[in-house]
Amino acid sequence: MISGFIALGLGILGIILPLLPTTPLLLLASFCFVRGSERFERWFKGTKIYQRHLDSFVRERAMTLKQKLTILLLADVMIALPFILIDSFFVRIILLLVIFYKYYYFFSKIKTVRTTRMVTK
Repeated sequence: MISGFIALGLGILGIILPLLPTTPLLLLASFCFVRGSERFERWFKGTKIYQRHLDSFVRERAMTLKQKLTILLLADVMIALPFILIDSFFVRIILLLVIFYKYYYFFSKIKTVRTTRMVTK
C-alpha cells in the first residue's frame, strides 16, 4: 500500500513536471493497490487521475502520442547514461536493441489515440 501511495504521488507530480513519466507511475500505483487492498483499488479506479491517464490504456491498450513519446524519451535518457558510461561494445549493442524493441512495441502493439477518453460513472 505504501508503494502504491508513493507511486501515486510521483505520478501526480508527473502530471505537473514533464520530466516524470505519469502513466508508468500510475500503472505501478494501480498494481500496488490491486495487490494491497480491494477497497483502495476501487477508490483509485474511481479517481479522475486514473480515468484521465490510465483507463484507455488498461481497457483498450491505447495511449496518446504525447504519452508514448514522454515514456519513450525518458527511457532513452536513462538508457543513454549506461551507453555513454560503459565501454563495452556488447553492452552497447544490447542497449540499442532494447531501444529499437521498445519503439517497435509502443508503435505496433499499443494503439495511438488522439485524446484520452474520460469515462464517467
